Amino acid sequence: MAKSSADDMELKRQCEAAIDASGGGKQKVVLCIRTVKSRAVWGKPTKLARHMAKPRVLAISTKSKGQRTKAFLRVLKYSHGGVLEPAKIYKLKHLSKVEVMQSDPSGCTFMLGFDNLRLQSVAPPQWTMRNKDDRNRIIMCVLNLCKEVLGSIPKVVGMDIVEMALWAKENTVVNKLNQEVTRDGPVVLPSTVTENESEGTVERDLVSQAEQEDMEALLGTYLMGVGEAEAFSERMKRELLALESANVHAILETESVVDEVIRGLEAATILMEDMDEWLAIFNVKLRHMREDIESIEYRNNKLEFQSENNKALIQELDKLLEHLQIPHEYEEALTVGSFDENNMSKNIEACEWLTSAIRDLELPNLDPSYAKLRAVREKRAEFILLRCTFVRRASEFLTQYFPTLIDYMINDQSNFSQKGQLKRPDHSELRYKCRVYARLLQQIKSLDKNCMGPLRMSYCQSLNQLLRKEASCFSNELRASVKVARNNGVPLEGPFTGQTGSYADSKPISEAYAKIINVFVPLLIDESSFFSHLMCFESSPESSSVDAQTTSSGHTAAISFAILWPFTGNANNAIEMAMLNDCLNNMLKGVEDDFFAIIDWASNIDIWCCITMYGITDRYLAGHKAENAAFVHVLLGELESRIHSFFSVFVDDSCFQVEKYDRNARTFGVLAYIPRFAQLATRLEEYVHGSSRDLIDQAYTKIVSIMFVTLEKIAQVEPKYADIMLLENYAAFQNGLYDLANSIPTLAKFYHQASEAYEQACLRHINMVIYIHFEKLFQFARKTEELLIGKMPPEEIPIQMGMSKGELRKVLKSTISGLDKTQSAMYKKLQKNLTVEELIPSLWDKCKKEFLDKYASFVKMVQKIYPTETVPSEIDMQKILASLEM
Repeated sequence: MAKSSADDMELKRQCEAAIDASGGGKQKVVLCIRTVKSRAVWGKPTKLARHMAKPRVLAISTKSKGQRTKAFLRVLKYSHGGVLEPAKIYKLKHLSKVEVMQSDPSGCTFMLGFDNLRLQSVAPPQWTMRNKDDRNRIIMCVLNLCKEVLGSIPKVVGMDIVEMALWAKENTVVNKLNQEVTRDGPVVLPSTVTENESEGTVERDLVSQAEQEDMEALLGTYLMGVGEAEAFSERMKRELLALESANVHAILETESVVDEVIRGLEAATILMEDMDEWLAIFNVKLRHMREDIESIEYRNNKLEFQSENNKALIQELDKLLEHLQIPHEYEEALTVGSFDENNMSKNIEACEWLTSAIRDLELPNLDPSYAKLRAVREKRAEFILLRCTFVRRASEFLTQYFPTLIDYMINDQSNFSQKGQLKRPDHSELRYKCRVYARLLQQIKSLDKNCMGPLRMSYCQSLNQLLRKEASCFSNELRASVKVARNNGVPLEGPFTGQTGSYADSKPISEAYAKIINVFVPLLIDESSFFSHLMCFESSPESSSVDAQTTSSGHTAAISFAILWPFTGNANNAIEMAMLNDCLNNMLKGVEDDFFAIIDWASNIDIWCCITMYGITDRYLAGHKAENAAFVHVLLGELESRIHSFFSVFVDDSCFQVEKYDRNARTFGVLAYIPRFAQLATRLEEYVHGSSRDLIDQAYTKIVSIMFVTLEKIAQVEPKYADIMLLENYAAFQNGLYDLANSIPTLAKFYHQASEAYEQACLRHINMVIYIHFEKLFQFARKTEELLIGKMPPEEIPIQMGMSKGELRKVLKSTISGLDKTQSAMYKKLQKNLTVEELIPSLWDKCKKEFLDKYASFVKMVQKIYPTETVPSEIDMQKILASLEM
């Protein structure tokens, strides 16, 4: 049999070193053996490499701590360098099951189950040994170690203990732990003992050596033969008879003593009988007395119970009387008290007491039996009447107080913008005076929330007048403080002087619009938030999400602020939301008119300001995406739509000016709106300044599309000169927008579109000029191509009519002989109808290049069909043209 890895001392030393290096302390390795770890099911091939067998080393170690010894099962694996390193550690005290896997036909695979594993749903690893001897050796070592150290062994499944014992006997090895006492304490070591030594060990466990010697000495004393036993029995019988006779004689000698004892017992019996009679008499008397005591205790208990009930009843009545009595100071405050600022704390305290008193007299706070009492019903009615009286007085006071306070601010002209003095609205004093009554409003709502409606509407209507007057004065002063000249933009038709102003001239107008936005939009947000808190709405702008909806109308109709905050929850929240939306709609109604007035004023003075105002609105809207007042988005969206509508009118007017050229068609030269659009685009870009480009890009797209469509229509009026007009105008468009197209994607798109249209127009015009002056040459080439397309063999083409070699020579001679005149005629043809002389050099270069390309195709065709003919090559033709260069 091959040597087991359990006897490898070098492996044992490596295991001890790995355990020590991992921080496990100094431990003694009892047994270490090589094995493989696998989770695969026998007979079923695994699909993943991670389920394949992995080499491991199982090491059983012990650690002594005082008089206790701990046992561990360590799993070690090989690192990339072949060095053992700890992978897992198990405590043998948690070992609950040792199972030999029946799925392994060899019987070398077993599983160790521990009861403290966290993931019980994951199957524990299986260990496969090289042979059954290694398996039996490690299992016997684990079982013996559990028996010696823990005092119990785990459950064994799939393995016969008797078979293990026979194996141990056959191998004359029993893996048992002997306790050796050393300086550091007991150390568990495996030993190899014989069968006789094992039996002796078991006997020593049952009987100690001293007890065994005493038993042997005792048995040796009574060791005798059969005859001696019979003699010993006879002797014992004789001794027993002698002892019995001696006992009887002793009893007879004490007869007088016995008589005296009997007489004493008789006297004691008589006394006991007399005592029994007396005890019976006393028992009857005590029974009667006990019955009397029980009767007295019963009556006393009823009296005590009644007394306790009376005390509890008095306490309940005292508590009830406390609820039914109204303190004099509270009654005075609720009925005739003043609502001055100094008395508000007393009023609030009285309201809180009244709310608590009414709540305490209602179910389920009050016992149902008390609710039927006449005094309770009358007192509850009195409290309710007192509540109605106080709510009515407080509502009348606040209904008059809020309008009076706001009217005072309206009548004070110093609160508004005046001529030469632009004043920002300040509502801090108004809010301070309103906050004095915030807790009073909360109490009014808790007492009777139906009274809040008129209060809220009164406050909103009064504040609406203040906001509208502030916005109107601010808007009027803004417009009066800005003095600029009127500017209607860059016309795309008609006379153009070039004096259309600049961005610096119209900057004050844009600043005026930005100022009213930056002043009044935060003011409206603050006022709405303050109103929702002051008037005790359950949902406020601070706790709601934005649900802005804008309209596309450009008229001055009032904005509806009814769609504000989406509610979540029950129907009560829905009612609160509806009321809040209605109140805010009344509070902010009409404020938007002054914003519209600024936009109308700015658009009439300088239509270019629409771009700047649109950018200001868009930036403010983007910067307030998280703003909690949705009506701000409604207002800004409406302003943005109005600005867009004004600018759209300007764009539509510009498009109309371009379309007018279709009626007054000019069939030559550059159209006037082409260079003027470049000036228009330059002016538009001055007003963008990094803001949203949507408005400008839409304008570019619409105007340029109309320009290109109109240009195509005008060019088709005279088809003979259509290409000339197209290439001149597209070239002018590119020249005017070259710088802007490098930085503006929208214009770059149209720039490339114009460039493609220019190239196509140039190609058509050049081809027309070439075919006019080299008609015979390219007609001959076209006939040849048609024959080739008709799948005629190249060698048959020269024999066709008009396609002979002689005809080819005539065509070449006529082409080359008059080439100088033809070239001059082509140049004059290109120059004849062009109004932009700067385009002639580039067109002439394109014309020569196109002719050489076509001539090169002609030469290839001739070489294919007329291989014996000598034709000037493309390079020769290029040299000829160069020699004739003018």
